Amino acid sequence: MRTQRPTKSAKQTAYGLLFLVCLGHFLNDGIQSVIPAALPILRDAHGLTFTQVGLITLVIQVTSSLLQPLVGLTTDKHPTKYMLAIGMCCTLVGLVALSQASVFASMLLAVAFLGFGSAVFHPEATRIAQFASSGRKGLAQSVFQVGGNAGMALGPLAAAFVVIPYGQASIAWFGIAAGLAAVVMLRVGTLAAARQRRQPQQLLRNTKKQTISRPLTVLFVVLFLLMFSKQVYIACLQNYLTFYLIDTFGMAISASQYVLFGFLAMSAVGTIAGGPLTDRFGSRAVILFSILGAAPFTLLIPHVGLQTFVFLALAVSFIMSSAFSAILVCALNAAPNHVGLVSGVFFGVSFGMGGIATALFGSAADAMGLQSVFTVIAFLPLIGLAAFLLPKKSLSASD
Repeated sequence: MRTQRPTKSAKQTAYGLLFLVCLGHFLNDGIQSVIPAALPILRDAHGLTFTQVGLITLVIQVTSSLLQPLVGLTTDKHPTKYMLAIGMCCTLVGLVALSQASVFASMLLAVAFLGFGSAVFHPEATRIAQFASSGRKGLAQSVFQVGGNAGMALGPLAAAFVVIPYGQASIAWFGIAAGLAAVVMLRVGTLAAARQRRQPQQLLRNTKKQTISRPLTVLFVVLFLLMFSKQVYIACLQNYLTFYLIDTFGMAISASQYVLFGFLAMSAVGTIAGGPLTDRFGSRAVILFSILGAAPFTLLIPHVGLQTFVFLALAVSFIMSSAFSAILVCALNAAPNHVGLVSGVFFGVSFGMGGIATALFGSAADAMGLQSVFTVIAFLPLIGLAAFLLPKKSLSASD
């Protein structure tokens, strides 16, 4: 047909745009992941309790969660090419402020700027990734997510090589990456705006193409439960993994950062697998495997030795990480005209639930120890049984 050649060109342009969004996600989440990796340094330097450590995580994640739906709603109605660059500039401010913070209140203010930067970035970047998918939404979200996961995996290494030897002040050095990300995101915004002007009718048809037969309220309640079980467990394990290794097994701080790197690297690998599997088998099957399938491993984690603990933690990271793309694709298919809002809500819920849970379990760890906390949260993946309530019809991105 005569339209074949422009469509092919559009797809090539979309994949270039998707790569840039992935790169931006890599830089953004790489910077964000420096904070949990540097928490042992902040704890030792300022005598922080586990409760205060949890509050730092709570502020950065809840700040981003509360603002993401608002940002997503705004960009759905009034997209602007400057939004992503603005977010990265806020991240830059947060990094510099945290590097100089000497009291706990100033640390909270600094990480609030980091949270705001994340809130601005994720909904708009997800919307652009969806726009660049050329119909392969599972693959597009997988590529986008793996950029973030890969960046998060480098955070512990950055902490091991930069923050640990050079101290809190070295956190400001990551402002270079934030500046680079701002430049990349400005380019992404310009390309996305130009592409959208060229293909408004095609975009409109694509966003109205998919529907789901079940009531949206039931579907989203189930998806929120699944996101809760997945994100709360992963957030707690990720944020307290290094402390558990140090306090339970006597591991050195630098060595624990390598384990955290492995944990986040396996998360990136799981994310890569999750998108194509969602396109192939549908969201329901992938979610069942990713959340409920992790339960046998999580139940064993608090009761094993060092080597088995590390193996199980890496396995859980791989298995559960494939769930996010499946959940997000399912939600986006349910509300295709509100990509920014839906992604903002789900990213926001993800960050917010993780932050609240981290703070609560931080207080619990002060009271009864990390061993008991890990024993309690081990049952969370059993909520994955709720995936049986999802429609049996495939909810893949290609439906």
